[in-house]
Amino acid sequence: MKALFKTTDESEITLTELMLPSHSNFSGKIHGGFILSLMDKAAFASASKFSGSYCVTASVNKVDFLNPVEVGELLTLRARINYTGNTSMVVGIRVESQNIQTGEIKHCNSSYFSMVAKDENGNSFKVPGLIIRNKQEMRRFLRTVKRLKTRHKRDSEFSTENFNPENYKNALDTHNVKIEL
Repeated sequence: MKALFKTTDESEITLTELMLPSHSNFSGKIHGGFILSLMDKAAFASASKFSGSYCVTASVNKVDFLNPVEVGELLTLRARINYTGNTSMVVGIRVESQNIQTGEIKHCNSSYFSMVAKDENGNSFKVPGLIIRNKQEMRRFLRTVKRLKTRHKRDSEFSTENFNPENYKNALDTHNVKIEL
């Protein structure tokens, strides 16, 4: 029988990989797409470990590349569950690079992957609830709840059925746009 509730520690994953020339883009920095691929692997591993089932990526929220990653650096990704719904989980991922020669560590990005647990037939699968044990875990959980509510409100407001351009014309006055409706 699977646990009804688990701690964030039971989802924690750390991946470290040496950045090679084959991972670089035309400017010699590590390609953002390669980093995103590693982040997706970390999210999958964290969510699958926590849920005890195969998981798929439903969405990725906000990926800001804060610092470039150089060839020859170690890239470390730390992932853990921040939020659990019924069949979904939000995995928080922090990415850091380390210069092997100097030991300097840079925060490269943080992101949030929404993952959905699946059973052997590909149907959504109920995940354990999250045991919140400290202020940081509570903050992360509630931040995700707020982000999800904001996203649903925005999606509804700007849906094809609800959107009325007349309500927003003045909102575009200070933007670099010309309206020709």
